[in-house]
Amino acid sequence: MASTWDASMAGILQLPSGRLVRGRGLRRPHPPGATPEFGLYLLGKPAAPMPWETRWLRWPDFRLPTDPDRARELLHEVWNRSSHERVEIACHGGHGRTGTALACLAVLDGVSAADAVTYVRDRYHPRAVETPWQRRYVARFGRR
Repeated sequence: MASTWDASMAGILQLPSGRLVRGRGLRRPHPPGATPEFGLYLLGKPAAPMPWETRWLRWPDFRLPTDPDRARELLHEVWNRSSHERVEIACHGGHGRTGTALACLAVLDGVSAADAVTYVRDRYHPRAVETPWQRRYVARFGRR
Protein backbone atom coordinates (compact mmCIF):
# COMPACT_ATOMS: atom_id res chain seq x y z
CA MET A 1 0.00 0.00 0.00
CA ALA A 2 1.23 3.46 -0.86
CA SER A 3 -1.03 5.14 1.72
CA THR A 4 0.88 6.65 4.63
CA TRP A 5 -1.88 6.53 7.23
CA ASP A 6 -1.03 4.47 10.27
CA ALA A 7 -3.65 1.73 10.68
CA SER A 8 -3.32 1.95 14.48
CA MET A 9 -4.48 5.59 14.54
CA ALA A 10 -7.95 6.33 15.86
CA GLY A 11 -10.50 6.77 13.09
CA ILE A 12 -8.54 4.83 10.47
CA LEU A 13 -10.51 1.99 8.89
CA GLN A 14 -8.47 -0.73 7.26
CA LEU A 15 -10.39 -2.42 4.47
CA PRO A 16 -9.79 -6.11 3.65
CA SER A 17 -7.51 -5.13 0.75
CA GLY A 18 -5.29 -3.17 3.12
CA ARG A 19 -6.54 0.22 1.92
CA LEU A 20 -6.79 2.77 4.73
CA VAL A 21 -9.48 5.45 5.01
CA ARG A 22 -9.85 7.94 7.85
CA GLY A 23 -13.34 8.68 9.12
CA ARG A 24 -13.93 11.64 11.40
CA GLY A 25 -16.36 14.19 12.73
CA LEU A 26 -15.78 17.77 11.64
CA ARG A 27 -17.00 19.20 14.95
CA ARG A 28 -13.92 17.77 16.65
CA PRO A 29 -10.43 19.25 16.33
CA HIS A 30 -8.36 18.01 13.42
CA PRO A 31 -6.51 14.87 14.57
CA PRO A 32 -2.73 15.03 14.99
CA GLY A 33 -0.41 13.54 12.42
CA ALA A 34 -0.52 13.40 8.65
CA THR A 35 -3.15 15.38 6.78
CA PRO A 36 -5.32 13.93 4.04
CA GLU A 37 -4.48 14.35 0.40
CA PHE A 38 -8.17 14.05 -0.48
CA GLY A 39 -11.41 14.34 1.48
CA LEU A 40 -15.07 13.61 0.89
CA TYR A 41 -17.41 15.66 3.10
CA LEU A 42 -20.98 14.48 3.68
CA LEU A 43 -22.97 17.50 4.80
CA GLY A 44 -26.23 19.31 4.21
CA LYS A 45 -24.26 22.33 2.94
CA PRO A 46 -20.73 22.77 1.55
CA ALA A 47 -17.88 22.24 4.00
CA ALA A 48 -15.43 24.94 4.94
CA PRO A 49 -12.41 25.04 2.62
CA MET A 50 -9.62 22.59 3.40
CA PRO A 51 -5.96 22.81 2.38
CA TRP A 52 -6.27 19.56 0.37
CA GLU A 53 -8.44 18.45 -2.53
CA THR A 54 -12.05 17.89 -1.54
CA ARG A 55 -15.45 16.86 -2.78
CA TRP A 56 -18.77 17.67 -1.14
CA LEU A 57 -21.82 15.44 -1.23
CA ARG A 58 -25.15 16.85 -0.08
CA TRP A 59 -26.16 14.43 2.65
CA PRO A 60 -28.38 15.89 5.39
CA ASP A 61 -27.83 14.72 8.97
CA PHE A 62 -29.56 11.39 9.82
CA ARG A 63 -30.67 11.05 6.19
CA LEU A 64 -29.34 9.65 2.93
CA PRO A 65 -27.48 11.30 0.05
CA THR A 66 -29.76 13.53 -2.00
CA ASP A 67 -28.18 12.22 -5.22
CA PRO A 68 -27.52 8.46 -4.94
CA ASP A 69 -25.78 8.27 -8.34
CA ARG A 70 -23.36 11.05 -7.35
CA ALA A 71 -22.80 9.32 -4.01
CA ARG A 72 -21.87 6.08 -5.76
CA GLU A 73 -19.52 7.96 -8.11
CA LEU A 74 -17.77 9.76 -5.23
CA LEU A 75 -17.47 6.62 -3.10
CA HIS A 76 -15.83 4.86 -6.04
CA GLU A 77 -13.43 7.80 -6.33
CA VAL A 78 -12.56 7.57 -2.62
CA TRP A 79 -12.06 3.82 -2.88
CA ASN A 80 -9.82 4.17 -5.94
CA ARG A 81 -7.76 6.99 -4.44
CA SER A 82 -7.33 5.14 -1.13
CA SER A 83 -5.00 2.70 -2.90
CA HIS A 84 -2.32 5.39 -3.18
CA GLU A 85 -3.42 8.50 -1.24
CA ARG A 86 -4.39 9.47 2.31
CA VAL A 87 -8.16 9.93 2.08
CA GLU A 88 -10.75 10.84 4.65
CA ILE A 89 -14.51 10.82 4.81
CA ALA A 90 -16.20 13.11 7.29
CA CYS A 91 -19.56 14.45 8.38
CA HIS A 92 -20.45 16.62 11.34
CA GLY A 93 -20.42 13.90 14.01
CA GLY A 94 -18.40 11.19 12.27
CA HIS A 95 -20.77 8.28 12.91
CA GLY A 96 -23.97 8.10 10.85
CA ARG A 97 -23.15 9.46 7.41
CA THR A 98 -19.43 8.72 7.73
CA GLY A 99 -20.11 5.19 8.98
CA THR A 100 -22.59 4.59 6.17
CA ALA A 101 -20.07 5.75 3.57
CA LEU A 102 -17.34 3.59 5.14
CA ALA A 103 -19.67 0.57 5.04
CA CYS A 104 -20.25 1.25 1.33
CA LEU A 105 -16.46 1.36 0.82
CA ALA A 106 -16.23 -1.99 2.59
CA VAL A 107 -18.76 -3.37 0.09
CA LEU A 108 -16.66 -2.00 -2.78
CA ASP A 109 -13.66 -3.72 -1.19
CA GLY A 110 -15.34 -7.11 -1.10
CA VAL A 111 -17.21 -7.25 2.22
CA SER A 112 -20.74 -8.54 1.71
CA ALA A 113 -23.45 -5.92 2.07
CA ALA A 114 -24.98 -8.06 4.82
CA ASP A 115 -21.74 -7.87 6.84
CA ALA A 116 -20.55 -4.34 5.99
CA VAL A 117 -22.24 -2.50 8.87
CA THR A 118 -20.86 -4.96 11.42
CA TYR A 119 -17.43 -4.75 9.79
CA VAL A 120 -17.37 -0.96 10.18
CA ARG A 121 -18.81 -0.99 13.70
CA ASP A 122 -16.16 -3.49 14.80
CA ARG A 123 -13.23 -1.67 13.17
CA TYR A 124 -14.19 2.01 13.13
CA HIS A 125 -16.86 2.91 15.71
CA PRO A 126 -19.64 0.95 17.45
CA ARG A 127 -22.22 3.67 16.64
CA ALA A 128 -21.37 3.82 12.93
CA VAL A 129 -24.43 3.73 10.64
CA GLU A 130 -27.03 5.23 12.95
CA THR A 131 -30.43 4.80 11.34
CA PRO A 132 -32.45 1.93 9.84
CA TRP A 133 -32.54 3.70 6.47
CA GLN A 134 -28.74 4.08 6.51
CA ARG A 135 -28.46 0.31 7.10
CA ARG A 136 -30.86 -0.31 4.19
CA TYR A 137 -28.81 2.05 2.02
CA VAL A 138 -25.70 -0.08 2.62
CA ALA A 139 -27.66 -3.26 1.85
CA ARG A 140 -28.97 -1.77 -1.39
CA PHE A 141 -25.55 -0.36 -2.28
CA GLY A 142 -24.33 -3.92 -2.48
CA ARG A 143 -27.02 -4.86 -5.00
CA ARG A 144 -26.16 -2.30 -7.67
